[in-house]
Amino acid sequence: MAAWGVLAAGLGLVVYSLLSYLLMAHAPDRAWTVLALFGPLLAALAVAGLARRHLPTLAGCAAATLMLVLVWQRGGVDLNRLYVLQHGAIHALLAWTFAFTLRPGSMALITAMAEKVHLNPLTTAERRYTRSLTLAWVLYFVAMIVISVLLYALAPWAWWSFFCAVLTPGAALAFFVVEYLWRRWQHPDFSPVSVQRALRAWQQQANPSTTGRPE
Repeated sequence: MAAWGVLAAGLGLVVYSLLSYLLMAHAPDRAWTVLALFGPLLAALAVAGLARRHLPTLAGCAAATLMLVLVWQRGGVDLNRLYVLQHGAIHALLAWTFAFTLRPGSMALITAMAEKVHLNPLTTAERRYTRSLTLAWVLYFVAMIVISVLLYALAPWAWWSFFCAVLTPGAALAFFVVEYLWRRWQHPDFSPVSVQRALRAWQQQANPSTTGRPE
């Protein structure tokens, strides 16, 4: 991915985050708010399901869409809870995805990705680091769920909206930056990887049928 592509994607994420915050804070029960917040996620999952011809994913998207339509038509339902559920479900799924690879005898997710993007075999220290980093991401996702629930239960809705739409992507970006700086300090020989190669490694990890190292 070229530099302009990364910049455009980052700018798009910022605009979407701010728009989501404004919609959740000022019009949480409007149809376009539900569409703006759930639509991109369901569309992305549907596209991934179609690309891999994964029927459970497609069925889940269809069921989730039907549930949203029924909830909207029925009315009288606290849509804010749906937003909190969506936020928590995404982070819970990510936490499970990372944690599942930490089983004894399994290769940690980030270790497997690092193996795909680095030409030289990982050292013992690098394997230990990438496994610890996988665990750190699990703890991060769990912490985001806990903070989300506490804010929803104890703070005004506008606070949770700001946390979900602005602070959540900001915290993920900060995690990446801090981890990068820490890695460059602790493992200077751990060569940096381009965004394009990292994305290809993620795609290969998600689709084991893809072979070969990213170029």
